Amino acid sequence: MAKPIAAIVGRPNVGKSTLFNKLIGERRSIVEDTPGVTRDRIYGETEWCGRQFVLIDTGGIEPDTSDIILSQMRTQAEIAIESADVIIFMTDSRSGLISDDLEVARMLRRSNKPVIPVVNKCDSVGNPPDTFYEFYELGFDMDPIAVSSLHGTGTGDLLDAVVSLFPEAAGEENDDAGIKVAVIGKPNAGKSSMINRLSGEKRLIVSNIPGTTRDAVDTRITNKYGTYTFIDTAGIRKNAKIKDSVEHYSVLRAHTAAERADVCLVMIDAAEGITEQDEKIAGIAHEAGKAVIIVLNKWDSVQDKDSSTVKEFDNKVRTALAYMPYAPIMYVSALTGQRVTNLFEQINLVYSQSMLRISTGMLNDVLADATQRVQPPTDKGRRLKIFYMTQASVAPPTFVIFCNDAELFHFSYQRYIENCLRDTFGFLGTPIKLVIRQRGDNPDN
Repeated sequence: MAKPIAAIVGRPNVGKSTLFNKLIGERRSIVEDTPGVTRDRIYGETEWCGRQFVLIDTGGIEPDTSDIILSQMRTQAEIAIESADVIIFMTDSRSGLISDDLEVARMLRRSNKPVIPVVNKCDSVGNPPDTFYEFYELGFDMDPIAVSSLHGTGTGDLLDAVVSLFPEAAGEENDDAGIKVAVIGKPNAGKSSMINRLSGEKRLIVSNIPGTTRDAVDTRITNKYGTYTFIDTAGIRKNAKIKDSVEHYSVLRAHTAAERADVCLVMIDAAEGITEQDEKIAGIAHEAGKAVIIVLNKWDSVQDKDSSTVKEFDNKVRTALAYMPYAPIMYVSALTGQRVTNLFEQINLVYSQSMLRISTGMLNDVLADATQRVQPPTDKGRRLKIFYMTQASVAPPTFVIFCNDAELFHFSYQRYIENCLRDTFGFLGTPIKLVIRQRGDNPDN
């Protein structure tokens, strides 16, 4: 059974993300003293008194707003409330009880979920501030709990209350996250739309405003192809265009998402064509050693397509991303759903290729054939001698080659050996790492 869920909700800038980060023990949600920084639902897992549970951070609820982003933030918070077993209702002692708190409280009462009222920013030692007692007017069954999300005081009492309200039937089995897939790309490439299309629900805020997604957000999808955890990320901008610290944090989240993933989908706007920034973004996945699929989104918006259009795009992508010829290219449309479900089979394929293990005997058969067909290089009368090769790890497939002189093992010959491995075993969609050791090297160095 799924782990129980607690959602942190409240109006903007009351400290929800700071509390979330404190409770899960890592800085996952962006924290900034600016209302509206957290937009989508952010998930994390934590444990208290032996109970494991999922914690959801949400964007601040603006009860009455016509702003497109703020209204969708409210929708995301409502979805979190609907899916939660327990609701942590955050308020702010410094501002005291205000009308927006009362509006949020009315919305929470309609949910018929157990609600824990929490008064944040009670930072001083001793009795809480006088404004704390105003929050009894909220009228929930449970008395307000004074906490300081910044310092962590009061969080033990809060967690005791959360765990006590979880339904007895909620299990704690650690569900398999399946294949973790990071969706990375420039702003407005259609990353959130793609995940919404794949999951079949409006799981993420979607708008045509570049930079809408700021945090990395996990979405679990299970279907006939398997189980997947999709990590949506902030669109990555050039450094010169990162004008505030929130954008800076978002780029860090995208890099972190790629590190967390098994497979990276590099989203490119087909209507715009591949750009220098796309090259740099794809390099994040390549350098992290992740399996990669290059996804040309918005294929439906490309005008005047004919039988040669795909080949022309292929050539442009291969030229721009010459450092990753192993990555398959897919042409899709998140808007229409064109070929989107094919992504699942391709994800399975490149993931399995990244986890491929080859026996030492088979590797050395390939190595012997390769060196016989193309003799190892020489330098000033000294010839490279390759003794044997073995596989050290997977994801990415990593091979250690022992030789007489590492300096003689030129890059071009390494690339030749890599191509021989690919010709024999495939390794579609995954980079290959070669580690060159000369006789007498300490393998731990």
